[in-house]
Amino acid sequence: MGTRMTMGSRGLAIVLGIAASLTAFCDALPSTQPSHWSFLPICRPGLPQQASTSEWVRSPIDAFVLDRLQREGLAPSPEATRTVWLRRVSLDLTGLPPSPQEVELFEKDASPNAYDRVVDRLLASPRYGERWAQHWLDVVRYADTHGFEVNTERPNAWPYRDYVIKAFNQHTPYDRFVLEQVAGDALRADPATGFLVTASVLLPGQIGADEPSKRLARQDSLDEIVVNISQTFLGLTAGCARCHDHKFDPISQRDYYQFQALVAGVEYEERDLHTPEIIEARRQIENHRRDLAGIENELVGLAPFARPDSTQPPHRPAVQARLNVERINPVKARKVRLTVRQTNNLEPCVDELEVFDTTGRNVALSASGASVSASGETVSADRHELRFLNDGRYGNSSSWMSSEKGKGWVVVEFPEDVTISRILWGRDRLGEFTDRLATNYVVEVAATGGDWKPVADSSDRSGAVSNVGNLGVAPDGLSQEEAAQVKALLDRKAELEEKIKSLVPGQRAFAGKFRAPDKIHFLVRGDPELPKDLVVPATLKLAGGQDLDVSLPDPERRMALARWIVSTNNPLTARVMANRIWQKHFGAGLSDTPSDFGLNGAKPSHPELLDWLASELMHSGWSIQRLHRLIVLSATYRQSATFDSSAAAKDAEARWLWRYPARRLEAEAIRDSMLWVSGRLDTSMHGPGFDLFDKRGGLTGFKPVEVFSGAGLRRMIYAHKVRREREAVFGAFDCPDGGLSADKRRESYTPLQALNLFNSRFTLDQALALSERVEKGEGDDLKSRLGRVWSLALNRDITPEELTDALPVAQKHGLVAVCRSLLNTSEFISIP
Repeated sequence: MGTRMTMGSRGLAIVLGIAASLTAFCDALPSTQPSHWSFLPICRPGLPQQASTSEWVRSPIDAFVLDRLQREGLAPSPEATRTVWLRRVSLDLTGLPPSPQEVELFEKDASPNAYDRVVDRLLASPRYGERWAQHWLDVVRYADTHGFEVNTERPNAWPYRDYVIKAFNQHTPYDRFVLEQVAGDALRADPATGFLVTASVLLPGQIGADEPSKRLARQDSLDEIVVNISQTFLGLTAGCARCHDHKFDPISQRDYYQFQALVAGVEYEERDLHTPEIIEARRQIENHRRDLAGIENELVGLAPFARPDSTQPPHRPAVQARLNVERINPVKARKVRLTVRQTNNLEPCVDELEVFDTTGRNVALSASGASVSASGETVSADRHELRFLNDGRYGNSSSWMSSEKGKGWVVVEFPEDVTISRILWGRDRLGEFTDRLATNYVVEVAATGGDWKPVADSSDRSGAVSNVGNLGVAPDGLSQEEAAQVKALLDRKAELEEKIKSLVPGQRAFAGKFRAPDKIHFLVRGDPELPKDLVVPATLKLAGGQDLDVSLPDPERRMALARWIVSTNNPLTARVMANRIWQKHFGAGLSDTPSDFGLNGAKPSHPELLDWLASELMHSGWSIQRLHRLIVLSATYRQSATFDSSAAAKDAEARWLWRYPARRLEAEAIRDSMLWVSGRLDTSMHGPGFDLFDKRGGLTGFKPVEVFSGAGLRRMIYAHKVRREREAVFGAFDCPDGGLSADKRRESYTPLQALNLFNSRFTLDQALALSERVEKGEGDDLKSRLGRVWSLALNRDITPEELTDALPVAQKHGLVAVCRSLLNTSEFISIP
C-alpha cells in the first residue's frame, strides 16, 4: 500500500489563511447579485477543521466528504483492494479494463506514488480522450444526421467529434476549450465550432417556401444554439425564456433575444477547414505543383515534333485526356483552329486551348486580347461555355463543349500575327474526366490573309487513347540524350504526383458558416411574425453580463460571448464543469441536475465541496486533468462499494458518499470492453465513422449491421451516429440517440438488455475471439484457460466455486460458452 499522506498543521494553517482572505474578498462584493447559490460569486471555502485532521483524509476533497458524513452520523467504508481500484479507475478514465499485466505490475509496485503513476499513465493514454469525449458529446447532442423528419446524413460532422477527442488528449485547458467551441474560427481551431450546430435542423428543402416558414425555421435554429450554449456551459435553461420571461430563473424574454443576437450570424452549414495541418498540407501541395509545372514545361519542350498526314509509323504518345502537346516548327500565325473529327463518346469537350510563342508566352489567353469562335456550344449549368476555352482556368467546369456529337471546331484568333511553336489542349487538365475526348483531330494555322495550313493531327500518335490523365512523353523520335532526359523527368514527375496524392489538401466540416448577424427583434410570444423593437447583443445579466455594440460583426460577438463565459467573474461556468467531472467519476453530480443550476435545479449535496472544486478548476489554469487526479486519488474515491444496511437506511443512494457508488458501464464502454478483452479492438483513431446500419441517414427502415470487421471494430465513439435510431444491441443500455442533450445517462435494467447481450451475433463473435485468444496462449490445460479468461475479463483469479461451475460447461460446450456467459455478467459490465 502507498504511504498515507495527511495535511500537517502548517499546511492546514496556510489553507485556512487563504480561505479567510477569500472570504473577506467575497464579503466586500456588491450585494446586488441574485441570492441563489449558483449565481453567487465562487469563493474558495475553508476546509472543515475537525475533519481535516483525520488520518483518513488524503486530499481536501476528503475533508468535505468526511465532515458531511460525521454530521449525518455515518462513517467511510473500508478502502477498496488495489485490483478493484485499478479496474475502477481504468474504466473510469479510459472506458477499458486494465490488462492482466497492468494488474500484476500495480500489485507488485510498493512505491509511495504507485497510484499516482497509474493515473498519469491513464491520462496520457489516447483512450482517455475517446472516453471523456463521449461524455461531452452526450451533453452537446452530437450525431451524424440532421434529425427531424427526413434525418438525412450529415457527412462531415465527424471533424468536431475528432476535435473533442484531441482536446481531451492534449489536455486543453477548459477555458480554451470553451473559447474554441464558440469562436474557434478566430483561434485556428476550425472544427471546434461544430459545437454551435450539433443540434437537429431543418434543411432548406424541408422548410416551406413562404417567408413566414423561413423566419420560423431560422428562429428555431438560433434557439437551438442558445439552448446548447446555455445548458452546456452555464447550466441554465435559457430557452425557456423564448416566449415569455423565465418562470423560475432571473432571465427575461428580452435577455433571451439579446443573448440570441450574439450568435445571429451562425448558419447550419459546412465550410472548408483551415487547421494548421491542412494549411501545411496545402503549402506542400502548392510547392509540389509548382515543381510539377516546371517539369511539365521541360517535357513539353522535349516533345517530339508533330508530323501531320504522316505516312511514317506513329512516333508520338497516344491522345491523352489530361494534356496533349503539339510541338511544331516555328510558324507565323494570326489564327489557330482545332477541328475534332471523332471522339471516344458524345460531344467533344476541351477545357483549355493554349498557344505559345517562341518566348514561351501563352498568346491565346483572353487576357492577352485573343478571341474565340466555334462551330457551336452546349451550355450546361454554367459550364461548357465557349468563353472558358481561353480563360486560363482548367477543369470540366471551365471548358467548351461542342453542340454536335463526335465533332466540332474551335478557333482562337490573336490581335496580330505572332510566331508560335507549341499548341496545348486537353479534355480535363485536372485529370477527373476522360469522356468526350477528341481521338481524331487536326490542328491548323493561318496567317493574316492566308489559307489554313495543317501543322499537327492525330495520325502520328500511337496506340489506344490514354485516359490516365498524366503528361507522358514516349522516347520515340528523340535522340538518346533527349530520351534519357525525358525518363529522368518522368520519374521525378511520378514521385511528385505520389506526394501530392498522399497529402490531404482540404476537408470540409459541418462547423457552421458565419456571416453578418441577423437583426434580432423582441418577438411577442416568441412569434417571428410579431416583432417589436430591435435588441442589442448582450450576455446574461444574472452572471454579470453587459450590452454590446449592435454594430459588432459576428466574430467579435461570439468572441465576447466566449470570454464572458470563461471569465472568473462568471459564477456558473466553473461550477457546472466541476460538477460534470464529479458526476462522471461517481455516477451522480454533487448537484443532480447537471444542466440546470437555476432555481428549479437540485441543490448540491456538498455545496462547499462544489465551490472548492470550481475554485480549484479556475486557479489550476482550468485543468480538467488536475480535477481528475484530485478525485481518483482521494480516499473518497478509493472506498470500497461494500453495502451497509444501517448506512443505507440513512442514505440509500450513497449521496453523502459513505461508500463508492458502483454502477453499470455505458453502452459504448460495454461494447469497447468486449472487443478489448477479446483482442479484436481496432485502436485506429479519427476520421469518418463506421456503419451501424445499412444506410447512413433517412427516416425509417434501418437494418442493423450484425457482423463487424475492419473499421467496425473500432471504439463505438467512431460509429456513424444516426439521430433517433438506437443501435440494435447496445441501444438497449440507455444509449442516447442524439435527439436531446443527455447530461446524465439513465441506468435502466430490463430483460431486453440481457437477451440482446446474450444472443447477439456481436457477443457470439467476441466470445469466440476471446476463447481463441486464450486457447492460443494457455496450452491444453482447461483449468489454466479458465483462469486466463477470468484474468482478462474480470481482472481477478477464478474462485474454487466458479471453477467447479465453469469446468463442466467448458468440457461439454467448449470454452466459448463460458466466455459468452462471462461477457454477460454484471461484474463485467460494471464499474466496481
